[in-house]
Amino acid sequence: MSVARLTVDNLVIGGGLAGSMVAMRLAEAGCDVTLLEKERSASHKVCGEFLSTEAVQYLRSAGVNPFDLGAATIRSVRLSSKHRVIEAALPFTALSLSRRALDAAMIARAAESGCKVRLGVAVDSLEMRHNLWSAQLRTGELLSARTVFLANGKHDLRGWERGRGVQGNLIGFKLHWQLAPAQTDALREFMELFLFPGGYGGLSLIEGDVANLCLVVLRSALQKIGGWIDLLASLADDNRLLRQRLQGAKTLWERPLAISSIPYGYLVEGVTSLWRVGDQAAVIPSFTGDGMSIALHSGALAAEMCLAGATAEQFHLKLHAQLKRAMTLATLLSRGMVTGAGRTLAPLCLALFPDAMRWIASSTRIPEQALLAKPAG
Repeated sequence: MSVARLTVDNLVIGGGLAGSMVAMRLAEAGCDVTLLEKERSASHKVCGEFLSTEAVQYLRSAGVNPFDLGAATIRSVRLSSKHRVIEAALPFTALSLSRRALDAAMIARAAESGCKVRLGVAVDSLEMRHNLWSAQLRTGELLSARTVFLANGKHDLRGWERGRGVQGNLIGFKLHWQLAPAQTDALREFMELFLFPGGYGGLSLIEGDVANLCLVVLRSALQKIGGWIDLLASLADDNRLLRQRLQGAKTLWERPLAISSIPYGYLVEGVTSLWRVGDQAAVIPSFTGDGMSIALHSGALAAEMCLAGATAEQFHLKLHAQLKRAMTLATLLSRGMVTGAGRTLAPLCLALFPDAMRWIASSTRIPEQALLAKPAG
């Protein structure tokens, strides 16, 4: 029985922020691009949903205005541990918006730019054959491509797994809540970070005054606690501010989203002809709020370098050099935050050095000189 085979110039695997950005930029330049997304529509993902100024800049360059999608504004950070709370203004104004809304808008823009978008199509395997990439689709099709961009987020494609990263022992959870009106007002324009035994997390408002609770916890700590219900109870018991925020709140989903073994500190390197973007290229600890900006930046940079005739290896080396300093600092801090000593010392240090939080927020961003803007309109 013959198998349907199609050959394309550029194949993008994954329709998240990075995949949509690279597909859009290539299509706008007149390239033949096919984007495959395994989900039938944009969906929620484990994500802090924090948009730094860099992320907003890239979204606008793509023709997506977060305010049109209902994005909430964030101007300050609250850090809490047990009964102690420290506040600091951010060195920039940030936004917060659900990944479902963002991904839907970006996939639509990719399609409008001329990219062929296929939703509900998963890739089972990928290999190089006779100088062409061969992708086996779950539909039974074989798709050949001259260039492949791997943009499938935190979930690896079989045979193309990333390394464990520097801190690969964390499990992530995310759940949307409707807080009591008074707690919604108290949270407005704040990103609240909280430390607890074995982990840390964040709470902020997104569109529609929904509160996004996202956290990471050591696998060993979760095994001792027992599971999500017990973890949530222990968080509320340990952290007074979080307990206050969740009093009278209602969960908007039956259960949280979860992801296992997040490879924090992973940064692509090595020789390969496969272009990795987004979380397939770099996974920065979530407390920095820079994950989405890195995804968008990596997609834009990959498209620019590919159009200029660079190789995937050259792209990976450049991205590695741009992100290495921020990734090293962020991972060092993340490893400290999940320890008992870090949980005790962090609020004390930030109280003694009020500008420290602003410095951390600035130092864990993409270097300004590395940013690309352009397109849009």
